[in-house]
Amino acid sequence: MTAPLPASVAILGAGSYIGAAIARRFAQEGYAVHLGRRNGDELAPLLDEIRAAGGRATGRSLDARQPEDVTAFLEEADAAAPLDLCLFNVGGNVRFPLTATTDRVFRKVWEMGCFAGFVAAREAARIMVPRGRGSIFLTGATASLRGGSGFSAFAAAKFGLRAVAQSAARELGPQGIHVAHLVIDAGVDTRFVRDRIAAAEGPQALETLAPDRLMNPASIAETYLQLHRQPRDAWTFETELRPYAEKW
Repeated sequence: MTAPLPASVAILGAGSYIGAAIARRFAQEGYAVHLGRRNGDELAPLLDEIRAAGGRATGRSLDARQPEDVTAFLEEADAAAPLDLCLFNVGGNVRFPLTATTDRVFRKVWEMGCFAGFVAAREAARIMVPRGRGSIFLTGATASLRGGSGFSAFAAAKFGLRAVAQSAARELGPQGIHVAHLVIDAGVDTRFVRDRIAAAEGPQALETLAPDRLMNPASIAETYLQLHRQPRDAWTFETELRPYAEKW
């Protein structure tokens, strides 16, 4: 099945797991995907994979903290095909004790996790509002809902991003723009998470890892697609994703 009209999806923070899975899934549906991440060269294998499967994909390096870069990135996506979805998926998860969190770290994490999301939503809205349609999705985390020990910088950024999403949804919804905030409230099946489990519980923990304890990026991508397809008389603003076994 293809998109009903030629349309593009712009993913800011197209990492190797969640962002990549979302790119694959939307490309399968006929969308042109435009991908941005800090090290754009690392997108090459994903772009080749999508193109080899018959999809349309472009990508480049992107500093989501720079408004001019974000504007250009979204305009590039819109020039290829009308921008239908802007997805902000930038991370910035760091853990430091409060007294070890420097001013520089706090500002950088806030810029990555909150300010950059605000800029992405603002610039996407400038493109979408005149058309009266489109989706803006902002990826949150457990820290969007509650702070944790060692996560003062990350939680502040994610709390702020949630506030941006709420404000944008209330403002842009009546103008035909679907703004949603997705809380990824669990460990995602990535090398980083598996390394953390091994460090905390020992290498044997990976051998006895319960099925579906970690979130499959492909499953997350399916939720984003379903959310984008919602009719506007039943839009979801916020949804929380977690495996069946996750404590919350």
